Amino acid sequence: MAVECGVGGSVLVTQVDRFINWCRKSSMWPMAFGLACCALEMIATAVSRFDLARFGMEVMRPSPRQADLMIVAGTVSKKMLPAVLRLYEQMAEPKWVIAMGACASTGGVFDTYAVVQGIDRHLPVDVYIPGCPPRPEALLHGILTLHEKVLREGPSILRCEEGR
Repeated sequence: MAVECGVGGSVLVTQVDRFINWCRKSSMWPMAFGLACCALEMIATAVSRFDLARFGMEVMRPSPRQADLMIVAGTVSKKMLPAVLRLYEQMAEPKWVIAMGACASTGGVFDTYAVVQGIDRHLPVDVYIPGCPPRPEALLHGILTLHEKVLREGPSILRCEEGR
């Protein structure tokens, strides 16, 4: 028995969680947050040669309330850490973090009292991008790795408060 559909003869069946994860992967909005030399490489991913727009990320959001992906690009000093944490707290849920470069991941060559020795001690990092500074291709690979991670996430849990 043939089934006729008004959508070109195709029917797509999936689980709701897989569809939600696909939507999240396809609509990540990064926040422009460059701290050092890695920021130049992050900005370079938006030019036509690397074309960040093919992932729907051509506009780096200036406000944390409009972003759900923080790319920590560069050296985080202890003086700058409270600002980084405040911006992370203001981001929309669900939110993800990419540590770009050796300085963001481990403090890099700056083993001093003034530099945070890895942003993962203060934020939950999803993807690490090595290098000093990493090339734009490495950031694109990190974004694709994050996309795969988002697609593999488990079921979403929605909590409803009683009485509302």
